[in-house]
Amino acid sequence: MQFRDFITPERILDDLSAQTKTGVINELAEVLFQREALGEDLREGILSGLYHREELQTTALGQGLSVAVPHAKHPAVRNIIGVFGRSREGVDFGSPDGEPVHLFFLLLSNREYADRHLKALAYISKKCRDAEFRNCLLKAINHNQIADFFEDSDNED
Repeated sequence: MQFRDFITPERILDDLSAQTKTGVINELAEVLFQREALGEDLREGILSGLYHREELQTTALGQGLSVAVPHAKHPAVRNIIGVFGRSREGVDFGSPDGEPVHLFFLLLSNREYADRHLKALAYISKKCRDAEFRNCLLKAINHNQIADFFEDSDNED
């Protein structure tokens, strides 16, 4: 599993405007509703799944990593799809370390892709534990530079 398997350049937001956990989830999910042709009829179910997952336990990784991975499964999602977003100011995402989160990876899949879903979560976690990786994402000038960085990172594996 690599970033190219679930994030495309069109699904990279380099400057999130949201300032709350719910706002971040909405802004990231909106990319999928607009660009993936996920029907308006799916909006409520998908967002509800994402919110419910956060209510169970925050998806912020903590440990000073400044990363969160909101994710959910929905039967209408036909593959594993993701969106990356960066908040320059940071957002209180309920991180265990109490620090604001700057880097967000939203993932959607369905139960048929549970194995791929877990592999994507593990890949994100592995990459984001590297301080240099996080710093490159934080310092990238624009969404194109982030896309290039994901591609280079995938090619290293």
